[in-house]
Amino acid sequence: MTSGRPLKILIGCDTFAPDINGAARFAERLAAGLVQRGHEVHIIAPNSAYRRSATHTEIIEGEPLIMHRLPAVRWLPHDWLRFVWPWRSKHYARKVLDEVQPDVVHIQSHIIIGRGLTRIAHERGIPIIATNHVMPENILDHTSMPDFINLPVLKWAWADAKRTFDMTRAVTTPTRNAADFLEHTIDITGVIPVSCGIDRSHYTPVIAPREQNRILFVGRLTGEKQVDVVLQAMAELDPALDVHFDIAGGGDQRKALEALSTQLGIEDRVTFHGRVTDEELRELYSRASLFAIASIAELQSIVTMEAMASALPVVGANAVALPHLVHDGENGYLFEPGNVSDLADKLTRVLTASPAEYARMQRASLDGVAVHDINRTLDTFEALYRDEPLPE
Repeated sequence: MTSGRPLKILIGCDTFAPDINGAARFAERLAAGLVQRGHEVHIIAPNSAYRRSATHTEIIEGEPLIMHRLPAVRWLPHDWLRFVWPWRSKHYARKVLDEVQPDVVHIQSHIIIGRGLTRIAHERGIPIIATNHVMPENILDHTSMPDFINLPVLKWAWADAKRTFDMTRAVTTPTRNAADFLEHTIDITGVIPVSCGIDRSHYTPVIAPREQNRILFVGRLTGEKQVDVVLQAMAELDPALDVHFDIAGGGDQRKALEALSTQLGIEDRVTFHGRVTDEELRELYSRASLFAIASIAELQSIVTMEAMASALPVVGANAVALPHLVHDGENGYLFEPGNVSDLADKLTRVLTASPAEYARMQRASLDGVAVHDINRTLDTFEALYRDEPLPE
């Protein structure tokens, strides 16, 4: 490939719009950013129903993307997750590769679509870049099987991930912590940390105290996110603080979390917004006092970066990649995962901070997210696609 020439890029996704999760959001922003830079981008992803595979254009993040939607069935233990039958993934990969003839393939997971696409692209000598967004908790949270079945399946899945990654030119993951985890888990080397990136111009930071104490969480309502821990911490806060908790996102845990808020006697101070538009989400960020995330399975957390770009202090679990974004005592606080009292204490510190201290944390969030600019991310992936030296 000649440096500077527009590329034809095929991105393989096991989850993509209209799904709402970090991996899908990253793929959408990556694809749109590449189109803005003049590249031809194709997406292969599950369809919203079991329909014949079809090629069409969809407007994602304001840009036209050429979509190859594959027949998909719903994973019944999950409220929205759809997947392609694994034994059909290679067949679909051949069809799409015949049609697209890409310069490079970029898979977003090693599970089904990415797995099949990698094997056929490798056979044909097409360069492959892989990005890993998967943690074991992400997989186990979507099964309804006991551990004596889950754990051997998980072991096999990671072994298969290594076989997939061994066929690629490069493997990336959002943070150095996530890269270290992957190298340790499947015994590979050279995993490259590349931030998911964020376009800070999409957010409206307001450096000022808030009129009302409002905690915000954005994300899927699944077990790994541990939203129940935040609800329990809410119940321990001083009632005089008059704190409201906004929860944006859907998931299989919503009914259980609604029941828990009632059980804790805080249902009148908790609002479940469900899925929201980008405009509604930006409004929630702008009026929140702080962002709280108790998740134990974040490889980066795009929503945390969005909160930081909105000038919000963050209180997050001291687990996996969150310490990469939340610097304790600077732009917020870290708490011991699952420790309700510790979380309540850290929330109280932010909510009772003086105006000057609160503004300092807000500015620290803005400074901290600056290094995650989407243009740095795009520069890095363009270099990987072209097999050129990576930017500093």
